[in-house]
Amino acid sequence: MKIGNNLLNTLKEKPLFKFKKLKLDNIGDIEELKKDYSEADVKPKKHNFKPGEHYPETHYETIKEFYLKTIEKFPDRTFILDKDNPKDDKFKEYTFKKFNEDVQALGTALTNKYNLKNERIVIIGENQYAWYVSYIALLIGAGIAVPVDKELPENEIENVVNRSKATAVIYSTHIKDKITTIIDNLPHVKYFIQMKSDDKLEGRMVGFNTVIKEGNELIKNGDNSFMDIEIDPDEFKALFFTSGTTSNSKGVMVNNRQLANNINAVSAYVAINENERFFSVLPLHHTYESSIGFLLPLAVGASITVCQGLRYISDNLKETSPSILIAVPLLLESLYKNIMKNIRKSKKEKIVSSMMQITNILKNFGIDIKRKVFKEIYDGIGGRMKYMVSAAAPIDKKVGKWYTDLGIIFLQGYGLTETSPISAVTPDFDTKVGSAGKTIINGKIKVDKPDEKGEGELLISTNTLMMGYYENEEATKEVIEYDEEGRRWFHSGDIGYVDKNDFVYITGRIKNVIVTQNGKNIFPEELELLLSSIEEIQECMVYGKEVERRKRANCNL
Repeated sequence: MKIGNNLLNTLKEKPLFKFKKLKLDNIGDIEELKKDYSEADVKPKKHNFKPGEHYPETHYETIKEFYLKTIEKFPDRTFILDKDNPKDDKFKEYTFKKFNEDVQALGTALTNKYNLKNERIVIIGENQYAWYVSYIALLIGAGIAVPVDKELPENEIENVVNRSKATAVIYSTHIKDKITTIIDNLPHVKYFIQMKSDDKLEGRMVGFNTVIKEGNELIKNGDNSFMDIEIDPDEFKALFFTSGTTSNSKGVMVNNRQLANNINAVSAYVAINENERFFSVLPLHHTYESSIGFLLPLAVGASITVCQGLRYISDNLKETSPSILIAVPLLLESLYKNIMKNIRKSKKEKIVSSMMQITNILKNFGIDIKRKVFKEIYDGIGGRMKYMVSAAAPIDKKVGKWYTDLGIIFLQGYGLTETSPISAVTPDFDTKVGSAGKTIINGKIKVDKPDEKGEGELLISTNTLMMGYYENEEATKEVIEYDEEGRRWFHSGDIGYVDKNDFVYITGRIKNVIVTQNGKNIFPEELELLLSSIEEIQECMVYGKEVERRKRANCNL
């Protein structure tokens, strides 16, 4: 899935995966492997869906609609697992009830104590409990959320605050120095609210915990006005910047209906319930993580583990046993390579390969024993892993197939910030490794001016498509066109094709195409994917270079 322009750069350090030496001594004791199967014992397993059918989808129009349903249905269930310090022994568990109390308190204080109702408010910082509370409080009535990348330098943070006309900034303690540096350059900002801080209001600075306490006092005294705010599904509620905050970046305006339609779309293709646990490793300022990694589990009553950093990823997986991992290809490929390295070190390559073939045959006949056979591998990633979702870029098909052979449901998807973000996603009942996903229900993706291979620019028309670019009508008109029926189509800039079953395949980007002298189109992404499968190559980039005194273009590394 392609989400924005910078999601691939989220891995600032190498993820640390730790695995024990494999023994696989239990395989001979698995009863299902001892049985002599005949045709009478097994019948081919098929999903119950006919072409075009899917799970019953939800029909939410706003975030508040499913928010209220979930907090009423699952008050005592754990929602967020986080730590105040990555080195703490145990995760703190925040229930839906506690989360709701803090959301109401923050929303009440922002609207009635600090007079910020309907104002634009920047949220910037690493993934943490306060980030989740802030985002929901804004979406269900307090104001307009402006999620910002914490990795931006001071001048670009200042730029986005100015461009968005934000009147408040909720920020992480880790970037306090950056905020302090630019405060004097932002006189229009009324308040700077520091997460995990108890500081009393002093000038324009105040602690997040103090704001929560003030909101609780207002509610205690009978102020219920925040939860009474009615949400217009089509009202501008979130502003995402496509890449950085330079003059070239664009602000994407999104409303409640478009965000809620992400949940509706996924519900038709993937059967997720309250027993799932998501593992949050991608940054929340991206639409993908804030929607599918946050709003989706909120909608179904599932829980979320906040990864404490890539150096702690292995420990965090084992500590909290998540069932859903959403990640970029680099992380999933790194995990795969580490597992394979451990398998080779344990001299278990042949037995693992053999058991994958045997268990695949059995699974085709309705007998799934993969979790029993590969229990040691599952234990290394928490023991409950059920879904892995690859986002941001193509992944080596070999890696996706290996996870599938292991017994994990491997999903991919496709979308951009402008589609907020889901346009296509793999149905869990019809997985197809190599595809970027199937066009979401009530959506269409078509190929513009296809070549002889059926490839061309992908045009997207979905109910998740953005309202438009913030204060940039000209740029909006450049990427969105209307057909004769009045349907909006977004020019994605991606090259690919769509098969007869509406599965999408991405082959490159328009801006990246290398055209040789004989008119041959070369997509660097395809070559990079092949090169990255070589173990000795950690990172690579293919680009076109015109050689002096020669008219042809060379491909270079």
